[in-house]
Amino acid sequence: MKIKRLSVYLLLLPLLSCAEHQVTKEGDVESKVNALLEQMTLQEKIGQMNQLSPFGGPEEVAEQVRKGEVGSLLNVTDPESVNKIQKIAVEESRLGIPILMSRDVIHGYKTIFPIPLGQAATFNPQIVEDGARVAAIEASADGIRWTFAPMIDISRDPRWGRMAESCGEDPFLSTVMGTAMVKGFQGESLDDPTSIAACAKHFVGYGAAEGGRDYNSTYITERQLRNVYFPPFEAVAKAGCATFMTSFNDNDGVPSTGNTFILKDVLRNEWNYDGMVVTDWGSAAEMISHGFCRDEKEAAMKSVNAGVDMDMVSETFIRNLETLIKEKKVSEAAINEAVRNILRLKFRLGLFDNPYVATDQNVKYAPEHLAKAKEAVEQSVILLKNDRETLPFTDKIRTLAVVGPLADAPHDQMGTWVFDGEKEHTQTVLAALKEMYGDKVQIIYEPGLGYSRDKNTGNISKAVNAAMRADAVVACVGEESILSGEAHSLADLHLQGAQSELISALAKTGKPLVTVVMAGRPLTIGQEVNQSGALLYAFHPGTMGGPAISDLLFGKAVPSGKTPVTFPKMVGQVPIYYAHNNTGRPASRQETLIDDIPLEAGQTSLGCTSFYMDAGFDPLFPFGYGLSYTTFGYDNLKLATDQLTTGGTLEISFDLTNTGKYDGTEVVQLYVQDKAGSVTRPVKELKGFQRVSLKQGEKKTVTFSLPVGELAFWNIDMQKVVEPGEFNLWVGPNSAEGLQTTFTVN
Repeated sequence: MKIKRLSVYLLLLPLLSCAEHQVTKEGDVESKVNALLEQMTLQEKIGQMNQLSPFGGPEEVAEQVRKGEVGSLLNVTDPESVNKIQKIAVEESRLGIPILMSRDVIHGYKTIFPIPLGQAATFNPQIVEDGARVAAIEASADGIRWTFAPMIDISRDPRWGRMAESCGEDPFLSTVMGTAMVKGFQGESLDDPTSIAACAKHFVGYGAAEGGRDYNSTYITERQLRNVYFPPFEAVAKAGCATFMTSFNDNDGVPSTGNTFILKDVLRNEWNYDGMVVTDWGSAAEMISHGFCRDEKEAAMKSVNAGVDMDMVSETFIRNLETLIKEKKVSEAAINEAVRNILRLKFRLGLFDNPYVATDQNVKYAPEHLAKAKEAVEQSVILLKNDRETLPFTDKIRTLAVVGPLADAPHDQMGTWVFDGEKEHTQTVLAALKEMYGDKVQIIYEPGLGYSRDKNTGNISKAVNAAMRADAVVACVGEESILSGEAHSLADLHLQGAQSELISALAKTGKPLVTVVMAGRPLTIGQEVNQSGALLYAFHPGTMGGPAISDLLFGKAVPSGKTPVTFPKMVGQVPIYYAHNNTGRPASRQETLIDDIPLEAGQTSLGCTSFYMDAGFDPLFPFGYGLSYTTFGYDNLKLATDQLTTGGTLEISFDLTNTGKYDGTEVVQLYVQDKAGSVTRPVKELKGFQRVSLKQGEKKTVTFSLPVGELAFWNIDMQKVVEPGEFNLWVGPNSAEGLQTTFTVN
């Protein structure tokens, strides 16, 4: 937008040409950053490090913006307000530095996609990239140029409510999906007006909060950080993720916001990251509650000295840094580096050339956005059970009972961390079934329960009566959106309220029962699985959940989702994940469970292996699990060679055949085990996956190329190396099944 140029341009004219000002990507961003930095007072530098969240209109922050005391604002979503604030910043502040507008845009802005855990269940990075791109287009139309996603915390404890925002338990899957999300948010170039800066969070270890209780401490060793928790963050850093966010937790006693090892030694020095680092909401000041700092002044000192660039809302920086510099407890060089990182991002986003947003854009809920959201749901839903071909429904189903508290819950269907989605645009399962299939099938709706926590069983009989009048039953149960997300941890993972009683009552009718679970985490649903003829698991599916689930029920779409996390039988198994170490006494397949133990049995008679007497060893469903309406056969696994060097590439092939009655897509998965190392290695690690679509009866040869370098890990000497030796390899439909072979690295 051509307007009267910022006052900063007048100050920089001796150093920079007018042409360089007109288009940010022309010329050297670093020279622009350094030139501007030279013009700034200490107070203006500290102002750039201050992020606020105004709850009123532009007037609330106008004076601070005018004085150069604000670098970024949260939660301003009205484009006219954005423009008013930017006008003050660029025309009335001394240097005319634009404000960076930010918002939590996690899995959609207006068009809501499945929660990130659901997107990970697609095992399709293109779906994830498309979802982030749609979110960026819609959010940037309101002036938002920075979001706080992806969340790539490795999440292995479903008690933790923020598992919903994650890509699951596996470092490889989280790496692929997190990188795709960054690409979608940031587009081809950050200075595209539809691009928004991504933020990798939470750095680091937040998903391992002790007991699954949010904000709790973690105790992760350096080797485990490097082998498990760092990889997704390193990948997105090298993929150009614009910003990083520190995590709330302390690890081994050091809060992330004051952790020099992760922020300087690793992020800056090892990974050469030149993006911007922001605290999480108030996490600088929260180091006082941690007991890591005496007061706000010390919190500001430790944050900046550790490598934090911007303070989110606590205002500890702007109130204390000037004094800390005078006392030589923080150097002005540290301030300069922080501000350099902030200005660099603003130049890269093109904010100096175009700080304003057009107010007449019509991109929200665009038909192509809704179509992509529906496709995402279709690929994210996981078929966990399908006895006697209960699904898909055929033309024999003339009357369908639709029951359950989630069947027509437009708000809750959107899931957690939705600030801007509108339930009026949500298409529920009930509404979609009526609209899409109501001309062929009579729909009888009786929820039975008002909401997921409803303990009033008085209306369950109405749902049972509806089931008795129908040819089949669809029961939509699960969690309200408020039951997952930040600060929403659970000590138990069963269906809340009287939902289990509802499923039990419906099962007793003898009618074909399809249970659809919408939730933000894996739930302990063993009883409900047993009672259902078929069960579809839909991590909160968003705006287009209804049409997608309807098409899955009637076979217009075929399920292909896979579990991105392990499902426990009971909460006492948690944390439970597939890539565990073997232990010295791994569980055998001859477990004696608690009800089978003879009276007065000898103390060692059960075998002394690693399992639970009441739950056994196996989960309810393993990582990577998901059925289809068709079946797939794996055969003819071959390696080009089983003897490799550390610099080689392993070439793998096998045949995949659609052996069932429907066209379908299988997510084939590649796992490897390093059989012996200088430190113990997991029993399996995911190293690749592909979505393979096959017509009924079709066979394809599937290939993987695995560079031997991807077998590297951080060894006993804390060096990342490939250790020679023998490896097991599997290809299969999930982490518990598949064809197996071995190879050797020399």
